[in-house]
Amino acid sequence: MPHHGFNVQWMFNAHAGAAGPDERVLDAVAAWGFNFIRLPTDYRLWSVGGDPHQADESVLARVDKILDACRQRGLHLSLNLHRAPGYIITGWETEPYNLWTDRPARDAFVATWERFAQRYSGIPAEALSFDLVNEPPALGLRGFTRDAHEAVIRHAAAAVRAISPDRPLVIDGLDGGNLAMPELADLGATQSVRGYQPMSVSHYRAPWWPGHQGLPAPAYPCDYDGRWWDAAGLRDFYAPWRELEAAGVPVHVGEFGCYEHTPDEVARAWFADLFDVFGQFGWGYALWEFEGPFGIVGHHRPGARFERRDGFDVDVRLLDLMRSF
Repeated sequence: MPHHGFNVQWMFNAHAGAAGPDERVLDAVAAWGFNFIRLPTDYRLWSVGGDPHQADESVLARVDKILDACRQRGLHLSLNLHRAPGYIITGWETEPYNLWTDRPARDAFVATWERFAQRYSGIPAEALSFDLVNEPPALGLRGFTRDAHEAVIRHAAAAVRAISPDRPLVIDGLDGGNLAMPELADLGATQSVRGYQPMSVSHYRAPWWPGHQGLPAPAYPCDYDGRWWDAAGLRDFYAPWRELEAAGVPVHVGEFGCYEHTPDEVARAWFADLFDVFGQFGWGYALWEFEGPFGIVGHHRPGARFERRDGFDVDVRLLDLMRSF
């Protein structure tokens, strides 16, 4: 069964509190028929005094609670380093090291995953996977190359498997999750693509993305970035990932979603094609996010319809789309 679910940001935004996760969220996710939670984390949250080699046990205990709560509900947890030592996709310049070129950052990155591998060595593969690093950068940016990425990922994967040989690993595509990695096809890891194209629909008026400036009001289907985007255009975009899959590499859509300024009728037309394509391919997915401006709860897309479900005001038409494929 493919993994369908949500990104939930308790650890990344430190919302969980000492008591652990908001179990109402997990109850709702399970009740709606989903089976997957991707947990984006920030290594600084458990680094004592900013040292990634020294972990705060009280913070890691919160990860334990989230994992336990997911297991109780039959939800697979994918633990993701959204901000890793030496890298984050937005704000990378604030890191003291460069994960892809600096040995101290690579050592801290590997040590982080060794710590989690040891901590969760007794957890079965069907309950937990490690998503090594969120959305590596574009090729050429600050010395980033395919070779540099491959070296870091192979090092971390070998370190995890020396401790926990059966732990499922996930590696995000290059250039923000958009480029497939045939050079890592032999690694035995799931490759994680993104579902944000065309960005003119998904990131309209998103202030952190420079490309939002000057975009016209979104439409779908549409012409964007030199190509026509409709269901056929989406299938063409994912062709390199289908080639990986044909070579035996599992593919999962680790993030997708639509920012809250896109009119809902446009977003729903795009979502319908996206889910249809994912369904044709048999790919699992995780919506960014459960709650927030991209979420199934808490966005403000013009024209959206919300109903009360399991304690949340839910975008019911999006929920119906998610459950129909």
